[in-house]
This record gives sequence, C-alpha cells and structure tokens, in this order.
Amino acid sequence: MRRALALGLAVALAAPVQAQDGPRGFTLERGGRILQPMAQPGEVVAAELAFNRMAQEKGQWTAFAEFATAGAVLFVPEQVNAQQWLKGRENPAQSVKWQPHQVWSSCDGSLAVTKGAWQRPDGSVGYFTTVWQRQEEGDYKWVMDQGDVLAEPLAEPDMVKADIADCSGQRPGGPPPMGSDGKPPRRGKFPVAQMAADGLSGSSVDGSLSWQVVVAPDKGREFRVFLRSGEAMHEALASVVAAPTG
Repeated sequence: MRRALALGLAVALAAPVQAQDGPRGFTLERGGRILQPMAQPGEVVAAELAFNRMAQEKGQWTAFAEFATAGAVLFVPEQVNAQQWLKGRENPAQSVKWQPHQVWSSCDGSLAVTKGAWQRPDGSVGYFTTVWQRQEEGDYKWVMDQGDVLAEPLAEPDMVKADIADCSGQRPGGPPPMGSDGKPPRRGKFPVAQMAADGLSGSSVDGSLSWQVVVAPDKGREFRVFLRSGEAMHEALASVVAAPTG
C-alpha cells in the first residue's frame, strides 16, 4: 500500500511560504498577532516524515491510524474507512518505508497532496499519493491515501518539489471562510477544508486546490488533483490504478 525512507528533504521546505494576499482576508489572532492562513508545504512534508518515522518505531498500522482523520479513506483495494479497517489490526513485523517526492498545496494551506515512493520489506516498490487536511489546531492529518506497485522505483529527487496554487485571485476584505461544518471557525482556529460525504473528493477552504477519486466497478480508479493557475483550475496530477487481477 505505500512508501520509503525519508530523505533529509524537508529542510529545504521548512520555512513557511506566504500567500500573496491571504485567502479572502481571513485572519487568526494568536498571542496578539494577526495571522493569515498560508501555504506551508514544509509542514506537510514534515508530517510525512513524522508519519514514516512512527511507522518504523511504533508499527505501520499504528502510524496510519494516528495520522488519519476519522473519515479517512484507504483502498485495500476496495474503498474502506481507514479507522474502521485499522481498528485492532496487528502491525506487520517490519513496516513499509516511504519518502515524499513532491507536494502540492492550496494557497491558504488548508489542503495539500503529496506523492512519493515506497518500498516493502519483500523488495517490491511503488508510489503513493496522499491528501493532507490541516486541522483546526494547525496540524496536518491525512484524509485519503492510495497508490500502486511499480516495476521500477521512482527516480529519487535531489529535493522535494513544492507547487503552490496561484494566490493572485485572492482579495482581502471578504467574509471569513467557513469550516467543514459550514460554520465560521472558532476564534483562533484554522478553517478546515471540506470533504465529500463519500470521502472521494474535496477542496481547500479558498477553492485553490481540489481533488477527486473516481472508482470503477472493477475497482480500478483514477485520482486527479487540480490547482488554481491564474483565473482557472488546471490539472496538476493524474494517477490511474488498474483493476486488481487477483
């Protein structure tokens, strides 16, 4: 199902990336400071690295459950609720390992997608794509994880690449964005990106990043990510997983 040892790649992305105008002028008050939600791809990569580290130290399924939201979706290969599927599941003796290669982030940082490589203890390799949702407290948890086996490993990059949605369309002064429950976020809390009821699609609070999984009757699936560029949304990532054969 996943992944490979983290490079020391997050260092290059450790500094937050400031959105140009901030999503619709929404601000947070913390310690007397006024903050705007912003893209922070380094924090997303750091979450991936911490996720992998916990898997190696405390067990694969323990880590998956710890970093997942309540409604997170896995494909095994059929779609399942991750928390229900993981409940009581025994960790394998040796965890899969993974490394993030690329991250796509909304302008406001409320939603991000990572792609990278994984290696299993049996020597098989593959890739993963994971959707990360920023929580009210500012930490990231995953809401969808999927991937596939590859005949050859992904080429290892020199550093993690970060693509951030175009923020030029955002204008301050508008109403504050709503959280996933359709209500304004609590004071000092981040608004949370919305997910569809079936867990197969979602969009950032500011609308600058969206994603969708389409599952075929034979359990094959397509995963697509769209990122704002200028006035339009453009496809940033497309991943097709063939139907299982066995």
